[in-house]
Amino acid sequence: MELDSGNYLSMALMPIFIVTFIVIATISILIRIIYVISRSSKPLKRVAHEPLSTLIVLGSGGHTAEMINLLSELQKDRFVPRIYIAASTDNMSLQKARALETSLVDQVVGIRWSSIFYVESIARVRKLSLSGLLLYKLQMADQFFVQWPQLEKKYPRAHYVGCLM
Repeated sequence: MELDSGNYLSMALMPIFIVTFIVIATISILIRIIYVISRSSKPLKRVAHEPLSTLIVLGSGGHTAEMINLLSELQKDRFVPRIYIAASTDNMSLQKARALETSLVDQVVGIRWSSIFYVESIARVRKLSLSGLLLYKLQMADQFFVQWPQLEKKYPRAHYVGCLM
């Protein structure tokens, strides 16, 4: 049985492709590990009494009501400035934010090192929302809070804080 030159060449190059793929995959995994370790080892530099810039993302449905209720419980002087984001078509959320604040902050702030605290919706009883799952799996949130104890058991890095409203 004779091998033609095309088959022989592809059989000879196959180990090179496999080795190249393994090297690229290993380097990618190492880069991800280094990134996660460096990100998780950065200490919070803020003093407990220093004000915190707060970004508030409002959504349609019950999410805006949950966020407004959560904001009404916070120390307003501790979380300043408060910057709101809502869809341009979501006028109801903006009206509720204006009712909570004396004026809505319409400004663009510079990007800097910040901490991400994610509070999962109380409506999520058995599993995380897509946003929550992405933040949890990619380890993008510095603190991840859930409002049901079974979610803390299912997602060990989450912190159960009980009902926040």
